[in-house]
Parts: sequence; C-alpha cells; structure tokens
Amino acid sequence: MNFLKKAELSGLPKPITIQNPYNLLNRTFEIGLSEIVLRENIGLLAYSPMAFGLLSGKYHNGSDVKNARITLFPKLPRYSSKIVFDVAQMYIEIAKKYGMSPAQMALAFVNSRPFLWSNIIGATSMQQLRLNIDSIDMVIPEEAIKEIEEVQKLNSNPAP
Repeated sequence: MNFLKKAELSGLPKPITIQNPYNLLNRTFEIGLSEIVLRENIGLLAYSPMAFGLLSGKYHNGSDVKNARITLFPKLPRYSSKIVFDVAQMYIEIAKKYGMSPAQMALAFVNSRPFLWSNIIGATSMQQLRLNIDSIDMVIPEEAIKEIEEVQKLNSNPAP
C-alpha cells in the first residue's frame, strides 16, 4: 500500500502484478494481500502452485523424484516437513476421490482464485506440461472444494 501511495503521489505507474507463492499448502496470500490486489486491480502471479511438485503425488508414490525440485534443493525446508507431507496426502486423496489427477486439482484450485492473473507452472517433461496446460479447463466439483476447505481449516498454511 505504501508503494501504491508513493507511485500515486509521484505520478508514476502503479504495479500491475505481484508475484508470491500460492498453493494448497501455502495460502497465506489470502490473508490481507488478496483483498488489496482485488481492490487495487493488481493480479497475482502465483509461483510454486504445486509446492515443488509435492501436490502432484509423485513423492507419495515414489515415482520420478530423482530430478524433482525437493530432491534437487534439499536445503529449502518449506515443503519437506512431515506435516506438509501429510497434509499434501490429504489433498491427493481428495483429488483421487473425485477422479482428478492431484497435479491438475492443485493447479485448477489456484486457477479458480479471483485474484489470480497467471499461474507460473513448472514441468520437467512434456507429459507434465500437457497435464499442467489441461488444468486450465478443469472445474473442481463443489463437494471437492468443501473438502479442500476443511483440510485448510484443520491445517492452515503448513508451508508458509
């Protein structure tokens, strides 16, 4: 808000986007910043929408983890705690229950937020890229959204 005020007083352009982490495990953007960007017409460029791949399910089933982000960057603790792993498992189970891939559900959730302007996806294969791109057309069933919100209430922002 201070930057917006200084830009206004100086006759300079205001920022039009803000880049912050945003995913099912880290929804801290919703606490204050989302209201500001909606009121000021500034869009979120959400990075790490799959929490270093943790929300894809690959770490939970042990597949394709050799060159994965958490494996490559072990000193970044945000997504490596037991609680984060356990909460990610809850989201993975919701996705499977409703016939969605965990990765696509994680991306579709981010895409559905009213403050989102761009979802910064990452892929290490063409298959992952196709799944990521296809998530843009997904609509998460209302019942699944309710379950997602219940997990959030019980374990809010385990990876801030």
